[in-house]
Amino acid sequence: MFDQFTLGIEEEFQIVDPRTRELRSHVVEILEEGVTLLGEQIKPEMIQSMVEVGTGICRNIQEARADITNLRSVISSLARKNGLVIIAASTHPISRWQDQKIFDDERYELLVQELQTVARSLLIFGLHVHVGVPDRDRQMHIMNAARYFLPHVLALTTSSPFWMAHNTGLKSYRSEIFKQFPRTDIPDHFDSYSSFQRYIDLLVKTGCIDNGKKIWWDVRPHPFFPTLEFRVCDIPTRVDDTIAIAALFQAIVAKLNTLIEKNLGFRLYRRLLIQENKWRAVRYGLDGTMIDFGKQKEVPTRDLIHELLDFVDDVVDPLGSRKEIEHIHTIMQRGTSADEQLEVYNSSNNDLNAVVDRLIDRTMENVPTTAQIDLGGVKTSTSTISK
Repeated sequence: MFDQFTLGIEEEFQIVDPRTRELRSHVVEILEEGVTLLGEQIKPEMIQSMVEVGTGICRNIQEARADITNLRSVISSLARKNGLVIIAASTHPISRWQDQKIFDDERYELLVQELQTVARSLLIFGLHVHVGVPDRDRQMHIMNAARYFLPHVLALTTSSPFWMAHNTGLKSYRSEIFKQFPRTDIPDHFDSYSSFQRYIDLLVKTGCIDNGKKIWWDVRPHPFFPTLEFRVCDIPTRVDDTIAIAALFQAIVAKLNTLIEKNLGFRLYRRLLIQENKWRAVRYGLDGTMIDFGKQKEVPTRDLIHELLDFVDDVVDPLGSRKEIEHIHTIMQRGTSADEQLEVYNSSNNDLNAVVDRLIDRTMENVPTTAQIDLGGVKTSTSTISK
């Protein structure tokens, strides 16, 4: 039963000049060799200072770890070959969106034409986690319940406290930037997949969108793949944190599916209520409180995350992800990337260059400098790339 909950992870990296610490619009040069090595696992995004990678379909969290770690290693090596580095964080502490170049592609040109400054200012970087759920109606039922936990997981991933050399006072400023896009944030719940599809069909019919990929909610049924796609997170700087978050989303889906199989329900909360908890995650991260809607009172965010871990505990061993889920405790004790960035900032007399340097270092923590690429079944090393 647990084999169906396959995983896919997408990470969006910053391309940075280590001398100036600024973003560099250099993705084209990285793509030239990257596509040869990685094929469809690497692609550009709208901003040329961003590069996205994605795993294949992973049967378990161990495969996901091997794939995403290898991808970080390859992209880092390609960047270094061009005198650059990569950073995993959802905003860049210093760079301005006004200085970034748009990738030359018709779909991005159309997006900028439609959304104007809202699109041009989208200098943010994210993490997307896909969990396999083959049945579309089951996807919708699980999504309805999983919405409640989205603020909890966001609080574990915050990595965007700075925006254009300004301390925003928020732990996830990325969330506030992205909500300027239409069709974002926590979705409403749907009675069935067919009711969701009617919503999509109406938007297409009335010229709002051309397909379901322009639904950018914090969780969505993927329009083309048999997955639930979780999009709420900042991108963690450490790869170990990314793996733990992917394991947690997989466990949430598996647990909710188990309840459905047993004909048990999970109380559905209004979007407006869940949105209140999301704001608390955006503002305070792990250090704040959230609302326990059942008890109708404020509770420390870490306490609610402990409750979430207890909730999914009985599916963790069948999924084989005990080690990865245990790492969530490490995140709660140590803090997130946003917490560390602020600590460096405060201890260095507000030196944002020091923050960038720390991000460069942490992005490659526990990532090997030599990656393995499978070209037509023949393993080759990328260690030569960085020479």
